[in-house]
Amino acid sequence: MAPARSNSLKISPKAIAWIDIAAIGAWGILLLEYWFTQKLSLLIHPSYNPLSFISGILLLTIAAYRAWTVVNQSRSKQPLPIVPHLSLLPNGVGSILLLGVAIAALFITPQPFNSTTAIQRGVGEIITNTQVKPQSFRAMTKPENRSLVDWIRTLQVMPEPDTYIGQKVKVKGFVVHPDNFSPQYFRITRFIVTCCAADAYPISLPVRLREGDRSSYKPDSWLDVEGTIIVETLANQRQLVIQANTLKPVPQPDRPYDY
Repeated sequence: MAPARSNSLKISPKAIAWIDIAAIGAWGILLLEYWFTQKLSLLIHPSYNPLSFISGILLLTIAAYRAWTVVNQSRSKQPLPIVPHLSLLPNGVGSILLLGVAIAALFITPQPFNSTTAIQRGVGEIITNTQVKPQSFRAMTKPENRSLVDWIRTLQVMPEPDTYIGQKVKVKGFVVHPDNFSPQYFRITRFIVTCCAADAYPISLPVRLREGDRSSYKPDSWLDVEGTIIVETLANQRQLVIQANTLKPVPQPDRPYDY
């Protein structure tokens, strides 16, 4: 009887060792590159940036130590040990996949969430149901100094919209066109990150145009909005609305998320 053929990928122990080293080193380089270029702000909360930096250094250290070990063993002509482990993939394949992902990530810049994601994640839902924590609220003497997230926190503490009629407002965010709004309205929006981009959720305020319609302000475009607070009923909900006085296009900030 002929011996059964093995379906496992045949890779020498030495090759597997160098693939592992390359994968570990590539992920260390990736974490440091994202840290130096501030791409981490598109993926995680800034509080975790130092941990990412330390992890990158540790991975590069492990890769360097492992490479030194392999070189020494090769010089002494000692066989490289194969550490047994349970895996759904043949030896070396997992490391090849990790290496490929790391290399691809070095050439692909992550993109922040946009208006489509905001609508999918419930932008425009009742403000009192938002995940922004009221204990994070900080009182400000001038309403025009409040950011978009500060306004949401203020509304959680004092949700009656009539309280704010006539107050000045100046906020920055990107444009969302809700389907249930007339063309004279859009939402100025930002995403809040508590841990990483996976848990990001949108916050927003409606904006009313004095003239024209929202087609002049494309979805995902960033604006500085200045105006005053009015109260209107939109989507069967009585709510605070920004009566826009000036709308200034601005570039997307380096840190598009709020925290």
